[in-house]
Amino acid sequence: MVGRGAARLRDGGEPGTAARASVPGSSANLGPAFDAVGLALDLRDELAVRLLAPGAGVRVEVTGQGAGRVAAGEGHLVVRALRTALERVGAPQPDLALVCRNGVPFGRGAGSSAAAVVAGVVLARALLEEPGLLDDETALDVAAGMEGHPDNAAASLLGGVTIGWVDDGVSRAVRAEPSADLVAVLAVPSAELLTARARAMLPAVVPHGDAVFNAGRAALLVEALTRRPELLLPATADRLHQDCRAPAAPATAALVGALRAQGLAAAVSGAGPSVLVLAGVGAAGAPALAERVTAVAGPGWDVRTPAVDRGGARWSPVTSPPATS
Repeated sequence: MVGRGAARLRDGGEPGTAARASVPGSSANLGPAFDAVGLALDLRDELAVRLLAPGAGVRVEVTGQGAGRVAAGEGHLVVRALRTALERVGAPQPDLALVCRNGVPFGRGAGSSAAAVVAGVVLARALLEEPGLLDDETALDVAAGMEGHPDNAAASLLGGVTIGWVDDGVSRAVRAEPSADLVAVLAVPSAELLTARARAMLPAVVPHGDAVFNAGRAALLVEALTRRPELLLPATADRLHQDCRAPAAPATAALVGALRAQGLAAAVSGAGPSVLVLAGVGAAGAPALAERVTAVAGPGWDVRTPAVDRGGARWSPVTSPPATS
């Protein structure tokens, strides 16, 4: 950890110093790998920040997902993450203007909060004179510390397939390259489900047999995602969390069951209520897969075919300030 006062802002933190970031959403758990495995999806939040003169405060403009509903000013999640990251390396805390164009579905299990947190962290990185102070290892630990677990945050930061864990209180992750044939279909309902509510439904103790089942399927899941997608159906089976949460989102549980009965590798996306379907059919096969999911889901579901994101978060300093209101 870098001590307070060790880091400086780029250009001395002068007003007008600016940065941009683009961060993908994600799906976590993917069936059995609870709080461990994430998959980055090309549903992106696009952000820009500009430093203001001292005393100007914080201005936030949000369009797209979550507009009019998320906290403004210092309470905005991206702002809080940016400040947490700057504090981690001992950098000054500037006044700023933030613009968010949100493309990650809000409150539907597509990693919107993790994307926001990662965005704040990489914007902080882009504002530093020495961006390496917030390398990926440190950035992940900051983001996962705010999220509570590393699965979605790792996927949004690193892209592709990520496997996360915690060692002595420090969040870590490794990235694996998804199979070239891996495609994802996301069925998004109109209803939302708060992650906190879904997590509160989980039991404190699980049967030994269920734990063994999920351990084997989670290991198989990594092989299926990266090399053998024909194994995705058995690899996405779960006995630990999806049934426990079904009463909070019965339509989600019903759709997962109906899709799996047709041989499709369906799972609750994160805490839900969206449903993720994975297949090794390549980009050319994605439209037909989406048609199958749409036919099973029926009305009330927005079926999307986001690409599997392989690049993760992108960030850059900019020489001219972004437009803000």
